[in-house]
Amino acid sequence: MLTRRSGSRLLVVVFAAASLAALAGCGGAAPTPAATAAATATTEPTATVGASPSAAPSASPSLSPSPGLGLQHVNTDLEDLLPDTIGGVELQKLSVPMATYYRSFGLFGRSANVLAAVPYGVGTFEGRVLEEDRSIYRSGLFDSVVRVSVNLVGGPAMALPQMRQWRQKTLLGVSLKVVAPTGQYDPAKLVNLGSNRWTFKPELGLSRAFGGHFVLDAYASAWFFTENPEFFSNNPEFGTGTQAQTQAPIGAVEVHLSYDVRPRLWVSLDGNFWYGGKTSLNGVENPKTLQKNSRVGITASVPITRHQSLKVSYAQGAYIRFGGDYKILSAAWQYSWIDRPK
Repeated sequence: MLTRRSGSRLLVVVFAAASLAALAGCGGAAPTPAATAAATATTEPTATVGASPSAAPSASPSLSPSPGLGLQHVNTDLEDLLPDTIGGVELQKLSVPMATYYRSFGLFGRSANVLAAVPYGVGTFEGRVLEEDRSIYRSGLFDSVVRVSVNLVGGPAMALPQMRQWRQKTLLGVSLKVVAPTGQYDPAKLVNLGSNRWTFKPELGLSRAFGGHFVLDAYASAWFFTENPEFFSNNPEFGTGTQAQTQAPIGAVEVHLSYDVRPRLWVSLDGNFWYGGKTSLNGVENPKTLQKNSRVGITASVPITRHQSLKVSYAQGAYIRFGGDYKILSAAWQYSWIDRPK
């Protein structure tokens, strides 16, 4: 994603979003809810089985280099994530602490950045499976994320004196996010924190500042998924053999309208819409897993010290066809610094 913010804000770390648990039925899988937590409190469509953090805004004009570290914690209430395939499974609450590293740098004269995030999830799943009440506990790593972003228009790499004088107008940037299957995964289990597949998300972002304090951001992206060769496979209790699951691409659009109160203090209204993502099990498509959803949210960032800030986000479903009908609250602590020229 692309980010725009005033020059001083670019010295603050931006966070990857924390992805949350995904539930899956034998005839198809539910979507993974993902909390977007950097200038966005909406939800991105992601994996079906397991979870993967998504990356936050980037591609902003920035110092080269400018590193930062962050910790984030997400709580969510999720309901009705599964079709009635093997019975309802419900997750009451999931906590996701996450560590993030972000570094900006210059790339052929343009500002660029790289972000890496490693989330950890803890939650309890309850529901009826084949007419029997069951409860399971999961604690472990989610899939990790790496994202690389670069500005194409309006965001040159700048030294500190130039950065202090810079004022945003129009920015255009691109990014590529890669979600690696590093999370906790057992193919014999129905509920996993990892996804056992790779996910790729290219994105184009446009940002325009106006009125002295307002910034309007718009993004268009697509999610592409590799095959999960062992989805709910070789389970002795249910007698499942080796099952392969695939998922169709998902297209998404996202909009943010933010207001800069002063440097590093801002509030943003967020919204998105995504479509697609039907899943297939052993080549048989499940039409009930088509995602056509929209979410809205609000985000605020407040500076604490010169190097630290707090960010709080809230989001809920606006229009839900399948999955995504949940509320999410996210809080993040950020620490950043500027490397001095050597």
